[in-house]
Amino acid sequence: MIDTDVIIVGGGPAGSTCAWKLGRENVNCIILDKKTFPRVKVCAGWITPKVVSDLEINLDDYPYSMVTFDKIYFHLYGRKIKFGTIQYSIRRYEFDAWLLERAGVPVYQHQVKNIIRQDDHYIIDDTYRCRYLVGAGGTYCPVYRTFFKEVNPREKLHLITALEAEFPYDIRNNECHLWFFENRLPGYSWYVPKGNNHLNIGIGGYFHKLKHNSDTIREQWDYFVNNLRRLSLVEDIPAKPKGYNYYLRQRVRIGQINKAYIIGDAAGLATKDMGEGIGPAVESGLLVADSILNGTPYSLRSITKSSIINILLAKYRYR
Repeated sequence: MIDTDVIIVGGGPAGSTCAWKLGRENVNCIILDKKTFPRVKVCAGWITPKVVSDLEINLDDYPYSMVTFDKIYFHLYGRKIKFGTIQYSIRRYEFDAWLLERAGVPVYQHQVKNIIRQDDHYIIDDTYRCRYLVGAGGTYCPVYRTFFKEVNPREKLHLITALEAEFPYDIRNNECHLWFFENRLPGYSWYVPKGNNHLNIGIGGYFHKLKHNSDTIREQWDYFVNNLRRLSLVEDIPAKPKGYNYYLRQRVRIGQINKAYIIGDAAGLATKDMGEGIGPAVESGLLVADSILNGTPYSLRSITKSSIINILLAKYRYR
C-alpha cells in the first residue's frame, strides 16, 4: 500500500497546480493519471494573463512555444470586430507536461476504478491510501462519480459538444479569430495559431440546442471548414477532428465532502460564455491547496465565471 497525505486524481492543469502549491509547502502528495505525459490533449490551448500570474510563470523562462496575441477578431452576425487585449496560446502537449514536471511530486500511471472511504482515509484500488483526496480527472473523474455525482448532478442543458483539430501548418494569418453563432451554431468556433507552426481550429456548441435544431456538430464542422477555406485561412486540413464533451459552469452545490474535493472540469467550472477551462482549473487547484494547508473550507464562488470581460480588460490590467 502506498500511503501519502494527499492523492490527486488527474495530472492536467488543475491537478498539477494543486500539487505544485502543496509541494512547495512540503506536503506529501502524489498524482495518479491514466495517461503518461507528455500526452496529446484536445484543447484550443488558450491561456490568459491571469493564468500566467496565478502560476507565477516567467514568460522568458518558459521552455516551449507560446504565442502572444495583442488583439483578437470577433466575428458576430457577419461583422468583424477587433479588440485589443493580451492573451496567449500554448500547446497542451507541452504545457501540461511542463506543469506536471514543475510540480515535483511523484506521478503514477494508474486508471482509478474503485475508491472507498475507510475511517479517516481514502483507499484507491487497494493500492493507494491518503487522508485528502482531490478529483482533477476531468468530466468523467472517478472522484466526482464516487462522491459528488448525487449532490452535484450535472444539468444536460449545460453540456457542450465540440470538435477540433491541431496540426502542423504553414500559417499565413497569425491572428486569432473567433466566430459566434455562425450558421446558427449555438456556440462559437475558433482559429488559434500556435508556436512552431502549429494551428488549432475548433467548434463547440450546446448539445441540446443542436439536437432541437435537428443539427449536428459534424455538419457545423463541415460548414466551418469551408468558411475557413473561403476566408483563405486554411487550404487543407491534414488532421481529422477529435470530439469531446464537457459542461459549462453551473451551480456547483458542494465542492468538498469531508476531505474529498473536486476541481477543474471535474467540478464543471468552464466559463459560461466561452468554455474557458484552464483558468478556472488553475484557480480551483490553488484554492483546494489553500484549504488543505490551512484547514479552511473550499469555496468555488471566487472562481472566474465569464471570459469576455477579462479578455476586453486584459490590456489594461496586464500592461
